[in-house]
Amino acid sequence: MIIPYQQLEIDTLHNLIEQFILREGTDYGEYEVTLDQKVEQIKAQLKAGDVVIVYSELHESVNIMSKYQFLASQSSD
Repeated sequence: MIIPYQQLEIDTLHNLIEQFILREGTDYGEYEVTLDQKVEQIKAQLKAGDVVIVYSELHESVNIMSKYQFLASQSSD
């Protein structure tokens, strides 16, 4: 189930994004990018609709994933 990011409190959204970034350990290439910059990049992707926040009832967990990854997972269910 997609959770609209606009419905989350600002602090909750920020903490969720930080947790996602730290868990994923995403490499942003040749240049060092601060955690705050990474958070802003994810927020921009959420606003653009490129990524979504997903709640899994099965795993009772929340994750951030690309919209296409989410749609693909729904079609395989």
